[in-house]
Amino acid sequence: MPDTFLDSTELILNMGPQHPSTHGVLRVILKLDGEKILGTDCVIGYLHRGVEKIAENRTYTQFNPYVDRMDYVAAVSNGLGYCLAVEKLLNVQAPPRAQVVRVILTELNRIASHLLWLGTHALDIGAITPVFYCFREREEALKIFEQYCGARLTTHAFRIGGLQYETYEGFERDVKEFCEMFPPKVDEYEELLTNNRIWAGRLKGVGILNGDDCKEYGVTGPVLRAAGVKWDLRKAQPYSGYEQYDFEIPTRENGDTYDRYIVRMQEMRQSVRIMEQAVEGIPAGPIMGKVGKVIKPPVGEAYVSIEAPKGELGYYVVSDGSTQPYRVRVRPPSYINLQALDKMVRGALIADVVAVIGTLDIVLGEVDR
Repeated sequence: MPDTFLDSTELILNMGPQHPSTHGVLRVILKLDGEKILGTDCVIGYLHRGVEKIAENRTYTQFNPYVDRMDYVAAVSNGLGYCLAVEKLLNVQAPPRAQVVRVILTELNRIASHLLWLGTHALDIGAITPVFYCFREREEALKIFEQYCGARLTTHAFRIGGLQYETYEGFERDVKEFCEMFPPKVDEYEELLTNNRIWAGRLKGVGILNGDDCKEYGVTGPVLRAAGVKWDLRKAQPYSGYEQYDFEIPTRENGDTYDRYIVRMQEMRQSVRIMEQAVEGIPAGPIMGKVGKVIKPPVGEAYVSIEAPKGELGYYVVSDGSTQPYRVRVRPPSYINLQALDKMVRGALIADVVAVIGTLDIVLGEVDR
């Protein structure tokens, strides 16, 4: 925001840090001309946890559960990224059975994350019904997580080298039932919203971010794909055997809030498609690779990024040969995507700020780490 004296028509307004539509302790300083946004300044750090510094004082295994607390809506994805980074340092791979179960749980988590996004985003805009519908289906996903590892939110599902637990009896049946039940529910959400003229009126042409702007700001995930850039790490740099699965990368052209909504709706359908293929082909065998009880990677560094529900989630891990990481640096999609907010809302109205923050799908636990 430029350091200029306010003229008589300009107003500075604080939105947050405690505000129902900021989805956490985000403070947005708005510079206004009436209802029109002249500029914004995001103030973060209210939830700072020091996760990356904590990593230097814990063993590799001890630090594993800490990453679940960053994007707590997509804890499974966080755990997968960290485990893959340490496994790259160790030069080990999870066994085939573990890889397939990882894909199932990660895609189920993507759906759970998108459901929370859709319910709260719709609530921000003023649609109350979708949040009840979304939480109804999200509960079924959380039941599978709870059965598998006892946790519903900060789901600690993976170990370095494989899985924390073997699948429970009836796991495949539960996943198949979810995949059968869920697509008609997405149809219900779309029936409520997609052609709703109030919904379309609030979202279409709002918060436009084109492909070039996305690349300039480093924006990834559904926000990037809604701008017409067909980039998904599951296809571009496959990990955990994603190259074996047949699925599409949903994209749109306009890069507005409505297109980001459509992309995420289509992504949930694609996640079901991946889960259906994975659950039919879970191989027998061990769930842990050859990893010692004391994890002590050789001196070196590794960077691994995965396609988390919100975009590219990357882990940079440096080893000095001891049992504790020398350095861990996280590249969180929520934090990177948030910097585009100012570009997206300039010239818009205050009500559009609410819609754009919702469509970015940020989690402040990941922004502040």
